[in-house]
Amino acid sequence: MTDKRIHGRKTKRRRFLATAGALGAAGLAGCSGSLGGNGDGNGDTADSPVGQIGSGREGRDAPGGTSMSEMPDLSGELTVYSGRGEFLVGDLISYIDTLYEDLELTVRYASSTDLVNQIVNEGDGSPADVFYSVNAGALGALADEGRTGPLEESILEMVREEFRTDTWIGTSGRARTIPYNTDAFTAEDVPNEIMDYPEAFDGDLGWAPSYGSCQAFVTAMRLIEGEEATRGWLEAVIDDGITDYPDEFAACQAVADGEIDAAFTNHYYIQRVIDGNPGASIGTAFTSGDAGAMFNVAGAAVVDTTDDESLANGFVRHLLSSEAQDYFATSTFEYPLIPDVEPVGDLPSIDELDVPDIDLTQLSELEPTVDLMRDVGAL
Repeated sequence: MTDKRIHGRKTKRRRFLATAGALGAAGLAGCSGSLGGNGDGNGDTADSPVGQIGSGREGRDAPGGTSMSEMPDLSGELTVYSGRGEFLVGDLISYIDTLYEDLELTVRYASSTDLVNQIVNEGDGSPADVFYSVNAGALGALADEGRTGPLEESILEMVREEFRTDTWIGTSGRARTIPYNTDAFTAEDVPNEIMDYPEAFDGDLGWAPSYGSCQAFVTAMRLIEGEEATRGWLEAVIDDGITDYPDEFAACQAVADGEIDAAFTNHYYIQRVIDGNPGASIGTAFTSGDAGAMFNVAGAAVVDTTDDESLANGFVRHLLSSEAQDYFATSTFEYPLIPDVEPVGDLPSIDELDVPDIDLTQLSELEPTVDLMRDVGAL
């Protein structure tokens, strides 16, 4: 597999997105294992390293869904622009690559925002066949530019309607949660409405306000509750003395260590803490139908300039295979988006989550959120 990375190119370009800040989550370190060999291609996959975190896989049943072995072989030249980091998905993409001797796969890794801008700047000459994004906002931005091609109906049918459009599809998801210290509080002590914080919670809070996931969460609040209510909430948690952390894993670790009592994070950071210490004093609570219950997705789209729509669609289909979905569950601790693969941890299913009814592509509108957070002193 050829790895052509885009790093720090100083090209002058129009600003196609509201902000060039990072959207969504980053920073899940993978561990090595192996994904069982599947597929009808001739590639040698027996020793393919695929991130599998031991405690996540222990006791799991074999995943359901459609195996790669039941999908059409991938053959030809394919270029994937990946806004998901190589440390997160590189093992999975390499595994797919090694399945098929006749597949020549090139992957370019950069931020989702930069890659959308790259595709638009490249115009009809873009070499990208598939855009793989860390979040729905960047997928929506590419679609708004008219740069997404059609996805096959049989692929769209694999994922629930709220996690796809006609031109892009979610491949894994992350839920907003309230990690809390189980030595100090029970689940019943944790308010189930985000706007009740901090008044209804008698404990110390933490967050990572400079982190893309947190800013997307505040963006959801702004869209649902309005700017003034969001301003009031931000001012209240700041006045209450909320502690800043550089990222949401650090905030979750602080909860488990008893430094703070609860935080606002994506769900998989809690699972990372538990994976490192199964006895950690941390639990997962959810709010209901509000910004605190937001569910965002990573996903993929076929780029309109691809020379092989069938191959591009086939690669996207492989991201929804039983092997890939189980990889997302056990290695990145995300929610699988096909119904036959369960998430890792004592978590409700997607059907049991009370998520707000918002257009996920609007979560890319970060500039007003960043301005608001700066104005109240959160940044």
